[in-house]
Amino acid sequence: MDMKPLKGLVAIVTGGGRGLGRAMVLGLASAGVHVIATAAREFTEVESVAEEASEASGEAWVLPFLANVTREGDCSQTVEMALERFGRLDILVNNAGRGMKYVSERFLTEPTRFWEVTPETWRMVIDTNVNGPFLMARRVAPVMVKAGWGRIINISMNHETMRRRGFSPYGPSKAALESETIIWSQDLAGTGVTVNALLPGGATLTGMIPDAVPDQIRSALLDPAIIVPPLLWLVSPDSDGTTGRRIIATKWRTDLKGREAADAAMDPAGWP
Repeated sequence: MDMKPLKGLVAIVTGGGRGLGRAMVLGLASAGVHVIATAAREFTEVESVAEEASEASGEAWVLPFLANVTREGDCSQTVEMALERFGRLDILVNNAGRGMKYVSERFLTEPTRFWEVTPETWRMVIDTNVNGPFLMARRVAPVMVKAGWGRIINISMNHETMRRRGFSPYGPSKAALESETIIWSQDLAGTGVTVNALLPGGATLTGMIPDAVPDQIRSALLDPAIIVPPLLWLVSPDSDGTTGRRIIATKWRTDLKGREAADAAMDPAGWP
C-alpha cells in the first residue's frame, strides 16, 4: 500500500498505551500520521509509546494525552488539542475499553453469571465501551463534516464473543458499539466521513488479558500488530465510500492489494 496519502493526516487513538492501541499508534506513526494517543490513567504508557514512535518514525508526531473518554470535557480537550497543534483532525480510533478482567481475573476459565456482576462494574464497562465512543464521535463528527472527509473507526470483537456465556457486560457493550457503527454510518452518509468497525478476529494479547492467564492460553493469543494493515487501508483515501462495515484482521490477505484484501476481510456492521 502507498503510504504517501497518509502523511500529514491527524489521528486520535483512545487507549493508545498498550495492546491494540499501542500497535495502532505505532502503525499510524510509521505511515506518517500525527497521532494523539490518550490514556485514562496510565500516562507513562502513552508517554512510552510516543517515545518509541519518535525513535522509529521521525516524520510523525505522537503526543501522549491524559483523557478519560467517559468525561465529556476530556473528549473536548482531546479534539481541541488536535486542532490547536495540527489545525486538522482526520481520524478517530475508538479503542479505549474496559474488559472482563474487571469482572473476574478468571473469566477465561470460570464464567461469571450476569447476576453476579456488580452494578458498579457493569456501569463502568458500559460507560467506557459504549458512551465513550459516542462522546468522542459526537465531538469529532462536526469537525470532519466541515472538512468534507474523515474516518471514525470503532474497535469491535467477534460476534461469537458477544454471545459467549459469562461475557456480560463486555459482550453487550461491543454489540452496542456495532449498532452505533451502522447507525452513525447512515447519519454521516454523503458527508465524506465514514464509520467502520475493526476487530482482530480472535483473542488478542492486550491489557484486557489477566496476568495470571496460563502460558498455554497466552501463547495462542494473536499479536496486536495484526490489526495494523487493515487499519492503514481504512484510514486511507482508498477506502472512500466504505462505511457501515466491519473488517476482520485475521481475514486480511497480505497477498492481495487494497480493495481486494478489504473485500476478503469485510462483513456488514451489526448482524447480516
